[in-house]
Amino acid sequence: MFNFIKKRTSDKPETPQQQAERDSAVDKVLLGYEVGTISIATMVTGLERDGDQLTLDLRLPVNSNPETIQQELGQLLHPHGIKTIHMNVRLPAPAKGTGSTLPKQMPKTTNAMDAQSQSVSKPDSGTKTDPTDEPPIAKAAPTQASLTAHPRIRHIIVVASGKGGVGKSTTTVNIALALQKLGNRVGVLDADIYGPSMPTMLGVADIRPQLENEQFVPIDARGMAMLSIGSLLDGDNTPVAWRGPKATGALMQLYNQTSWPQLDYLVIDMPPGTGDIQLTLAQRIPVTGAVIVTTPQHIALLDAQKGIEMFNKTNIPVLGVVENMALHTCSNCGTTEAIFGVGGGEMIAEQYQVPLLGQLPLASGIRAQVDKGEPSVLVDDEFASYYINIAKNIEANINKFAKPADDKRIF
Repeated sequence: MFNFIKKRTSDKPETPQQQAERDSAVDKVLLGYEVGTISIATMVTGLERDGDQLTLDLRLPVNSNPETIQQELGQLLHPHGIKTIHMNVRLPAPAKGTGSTLPKQMPKTTNAMDAQSQSVSKPDSGTKTDPTDEPPIAKAAPTQASLTAHPRIRHIIVVASGKGGVGKSTTTVNIALALQKLGNRVGVLDADIYGPSMPTMLGVADIRPQLENEQFVPIDARGMAMLSIGSLLDGDNTPVAWRGPKATGALMQLYNQTSWPQLDYLVIDMPPGTGDIQLTLAQRIPVTGAVIVTTPQHIALLDAQKGIEMFNKTNIPVLGVVENMALHTCSNCGTTEAIFGVGGGEMIAEQYQVPLLGQLPLASGIRAQVDKGEPSVLVDDEFASYYINIAKNIEANINKFAKPADDKRIF
């Protein structure tokens, strides 16, 4: 597992069960680490563990950086008892006409996490290789079409935005509660690794998930199964300063190593942007569809368009657009103003031929309720009906996007 769970230190030798658990953890790290968009597990031609040392034989793709790979793997594996990594690296042949047509062998490199300095040997241009060696492994990244549905989750919905500050997480939590209010079994996965907010918004910030058979047991948050990286950190002010591979690995662990109950919907709160986490999710999690949250502001619409384009390119259907902060009504004089502009959500929905799922007001009451851990739908305030209507619009069309189920999949 990732270093979410602190291990006890002991001078006693490992039991067979402890050894098996560590080997499993190492395998999961390798499966989750990617070079570009290709899992490093497809590049391993040999692997050997000896105590706290790991030796890898690798065929790396063009333009990969062995030093960076070695350093990042060292950081990921160190919490699991691996202190030294040896890498026997074979790089692809140079382009035609620039030299030898055979792959070039790199001498063994070592990454000692406890050492004060590290050095990596450079390839020897005179090294000869066996002409019968296979070419470098190249495997295309998986696509949504190749993914089968989770055996216990009917629909996975991602709520995304191209930029931060548009109220995406507030919208996510209220949509999830609205789907639940319509009679569905709902779970929430907080994929915003760097800024998790679901535990606070659902009033369960002080609750930690239990472990059962090396699987996280989701937290019961207002009747929904919820898990967030925020539920695994020591405090609200603990930063998540992780590079891309570790962040995406954490997302996949939260999804794969959680004992999700039978759910009609798993609603995933995405981080802003179109980076590593979004791409990893598109390649490895079977998403039924995406909901795009934007404000009417021109700048927000530009970023929302990028989000829609990313989902189009990764073959994830866009279920519709939610326009947040559409109108503001003054609490003193009753005047209604379009502070962030008019018609932005309608325009982008029409441009991409997707439904406008709903328009939400700019209201301090919505903000105040999630700050207290009691979102509007939960307390059934004057704004709850907006989210209920959005949930109804999602349900109206979602079945046509459902993924084929894999009844033979076993966890």
